[in-house]
Amino acid sequence: MFSGMSVHSVDAKGRIVLPQRFREALGEEFYVTNGFSSNIQIMSVEEFNRLKDQIRELPAKSALALQYVLLSAATLVSPNSQGRIQLPQKLREDSAIEGEAVVVGMDTRIEVWNKERFDRFIDDKKKDLDDALSLLRI
Repeated sequence: MFSGMSVHSVDAKGRIVLPQRFREALGEEFYVTNGFSSNIQIMSVEEFNRLKDQIRELPAKSALALQYVLLSAATLVSPNSQGRIQLPQKLREDSAIEGEAVVVGMDTRIEVWNKERFDRFIDDKKKDLDDALSLLRI
């Protein structure tokens, strides 16, 4: 399970350091692709393959939409000796990631966000928190 949040710099070449605990859990190679909320998501090869298999089982129209958004954009990456990975330019442009980025552990995947977008997203989600907590019966 991935959890935790940290802020990292994206260098001029589009590289970012992932936390060591994330890199260890992901393995030597893993996938980088579009996220679900104008971000980038990172997942292990096993998790990506699980998602790909689930997409194949969907009705054709839904499967095709997800294939274009998630699968066509997916890139297999490996960290370099400094623990940096290359975030593909198109994904960085689409998610406005440059300078500072937030790296968030999200259970089976990792998300990379433009810091300002992430802060706005979290502010918006706070409105839904009471409803979500009531469902948990805490």
